Amino acid sequence: MATPDQDLAPALDKDGVRLTVDDAIATVTLTNPAKRNAQSPAMWRALAEAGQLLPGSVRVVVLHGEGKSFSAGLDRQMFTPEGIPGEPSFIELARRDDAGLDATIAEFQEAFTWWRRNDIVSIAAVQGHAIGAGFQLALGCDLRVVADDVQFAMRETSLGLVPDLTGTHPLVGLVGYARALEICATGRFVGAAEAVASGLANLAVPAEELDGAVRDLAAALLAAPRDAVVETKALLRGAVDRTYDEQRAAERAAQARRLRDLAGLGE
Repeated sequence: MATPDQDLAPALDKDGVRLTVDDAIATVTLTNPAKRNAQSPAMWRALAEAGQLLPGSVRVVVLHGEGKSFSAGLDRQMFTPEGIPGEPSFIELARRDDAGLDATIAEFQEAFTWWRRNDIVSIAAVQGHAIGAGFQLALGCDLRVVADDVQFAMRETSLGLVPDLTGTHPLVGLVGYARALEICATGRFVGAAEAVASGLANLAVPAEELDGAVRDLAAALLAAPRDAVVETKALLRGAVDRTYDEQRAAERAAQARRLRDLAGLGE
């Protein structure tokens, strides 16, 4: 699948990740379609770097995967005894002490966390397979627009592992505990219709319309004043951890800030 960033000079282009910036919209593209955008520690480092390189002008970040699949999950070389050259194998990771292993996984997770920053809205444009780490990367974004051929699956449990790339929290938040458990424990595929019905996806469109649908959504997000979107995102993200009365108070405080800013009385 073509991506809308191909005519722009990249701000980053390495290890299967390309970042381009066009004023208020940044596009992050997974660029290894020959391996269905399989993920590795090098790709995770590049994804984390992409987040660090975003200029302050960016309001919307779009995540694409080149080719027929968004991302088929972990590079299978990671499961071999020798692993990926220059990277720790699973066996090497298992031999680390608890603190060392925790630090390594935390570093991996950095590729998946920055998409929810309050100053941006992130959109995953997902086609074909989004499996395991690919599913979790899509879940890392605020919004998901999917092609009608999408196939989400969380296969970690089937491999004797657990999802550890930050996907469990948004998955439970979107579909609820029981459905999240069933999806993870069975490793089954979730198609486009179920993804929309369950809340995993905001919209499903024919594959040839995916780029256009994402552009339309990005334009709609940019139509509202930036500060209002930032405040609203922070308000909604915090709602799950607040009581009803705490959320009411947070709404009042946020609105007071907006009113003062609009009146030119902000700090």
